[in-house]
Amino acid sequence: MAHAPRVTIDPIGLSPARRSNPPATVADWLAIPEHRRAELIDGRIVYHAMPGPKHGTVTSGIAVPIRGGFHRRAGDAERPGGWWISQEVDMVIGGIGCRPDLLGWQRDKHPKLPVPDARGVVTECPEWICEVLSHSTAALDMGAKRSAYHRAGVLWYWLADPANRTLTVLRRTEPDYLISLVAGVGERVRAEPFGAVEVDVSDLFDFEDEEPEPTG
Repeated sequence: MAHAPRVTIDPIGLSPARRSNPPATVADWLAIPEHRRAELIDGRIVYHAMPGPKHGTVTSGIAVPIRGGFHRRAGDAERPGGWWISQEVDMVIGGIGCRPDLLGWQRDKHPKLPVPDARGVVTECPEWICEVLSHSTAALDMGAKRSAYHRAGVLWYWLADPANRTLTVLRRTEPDYLISLVAGVGERVRAEPFGAVEVDVSDLFDFEDEEPEPTG
């Protein structure tokens, strides 16, 4: 059975013959067609495999309760509001060009929904980012991107792991993120910064492993 390609990195800055070349720029990154799913990480263009069905299932499983409860002006106990919730926004934050799976800005800090600048990227740092891990992205999500999000000032960073069916919540401190929560299937949690709404972790990973699927 064929497997999806793992992350690939443009040789800018990697090949000994090209080490004198300048690092890739935001303009280089933005010139790449969106369907190639590239990000700009530490001066390198990084390409990701297309996400598989599990990735989409987990992303929507998180988006539904979070957006349903929080994507609105401040509300009541059942629908607290107070956030702008979005997904896959081209951003330049913390020195990288990225496209987080899910992200949110607090409305009291961002009265208007952030919009792209003249280049087509958003630079207003979100307070919350969630990345869904896959074989092609996990190393970067837990490494270089985690460091960049911390530099940028992202206050809460969620890592959803379909392979192990776990949700890890990181809270920003100096000098690094601290683990606030790790939860698995069968647990119901109130995960910051969205603790006003209880989430059933089983609902985030609502798929059956009848047959292994290509990693993506």
